Amino acid sequence: MTDALKRLSEEGVAIWLDDLSRKRITSGDLGELLDQQHVVGVTTNPAIFQKAISQGDGYETQLTDLATRKVTVEEAVRMITTADVRDAADVLRPVYDATDGRDGRVSIEVDPRLAHDTRATVAEAKQLAWLVERPNTFIKIPATRAGLPAITETIARGISVNVTLIFSLERYREVMDAYLTGLEQAEARGLEISTIHSVASFFVSRVDTEIDKRLEALGTEEAKALRGKAALANARLAYQAYEEVIASDRWRALAKAGANEQRPLWASTGVKDPAYPDTLYVTELVAPGTVNTMPEATLKATEDHGEITGNTIAGTYEQARADLDALAAAGISYDEVVQLLEDEGVEKFESAWTALLDSTQAELERLAGGEV
Repeated sequence: MTDALKRLSEEGVAIWLDDLSRKRITSGDLGELLDQQHVVGVTTNPAIFQKAISQGDGYETQLTDLATRKVTVEEAVRMITTADVRDAADVLRPVYDATDGRDGRVSIEVDPRLAHDTRATVAEAKQLAWLVERPNTFIKIPATRAGLPAITETIARGISVNVTLIFSLERYREVMDAYLTGLEQAEARGLEISTIHSVASFFVSRVDTEIDKRLEALGTEEAKALRGKAALANARLAYQAYEEVIASDRWRALAKAGANEQRPLWASTGVKDPAYPDTLYVTELVAPGTVNTMPEATLKATEDHGEITGNTIAGTYEQARADLDALAAAGISYDEVVQLLEDEGVEKFESAWTALLDSTQAELERLAGGEV
């Protein structure tokens, strides 16, 4: 057993768990992760909730009550998911207090079917913030084209946001601009902007999965030599973009007014290709002011044999740019890949949400004797 998680925290990386279930909360497991594995935050998504509720542990009583009340399946899902987020937020509240709101956060996502509807996304964000009613909640909004103005408006209303499904450097810059614009609008409305927080979830492993597939199809030795380089290069250049923003006069003015940085969050950090080290997207993306949200398997792997050697992003920008240029020279379109990944990301969450609605509907009907 190494002290890798402690070292990671000391390097300025906030360790968040990319998982939540009622059993994890009620068993005390979540509390143990905070105490023993340096976990300081939790992220959820529709796929995580679908898995947790379909497995059923701890949900029977609430489902029975909801079935008795004959609520709609959409209301049932929101009552269940917000209850879990609220209870998890209470477990993490001491971390939130100790870090002045920087960590101790739990994220809950807007209905993914609204990803291309700005007004509906804002309305859903307001509703979720009201339902959970915990200061240490992040409302997750996808970084689609329609999501950008929704991010600005939600921030401008004083609601903290976790921006999700970011794949491209251009879109990441647009996300940072949306956050700063939201802060400026919040300040103009007279809100206390020091209470508003945000993270920008930049997805990692899916980039390698898609680009490696295309490199294999090319079949040349030169193409194969580029495998496993795209995701790290992309994320490292995202950190460079973040550094540029926080060095800007625009940011300095907001910081002077009490604004909090929108930290880059490395998401999708579970390694998909067994040929790569299972801690690749943790140990190679160490830099201060970042968040790494890990599935439990990645968290355990990092604790067991992760080698934290200090900042692994500083000094990498030139090579990262060269790696992306080499992919372009090989005929792989960066713009096409990142747009495909965004579209697939929304579709996957929509599918998980639909599966969650279907399985919850089946449970409501079973518990109500088929009368729901």
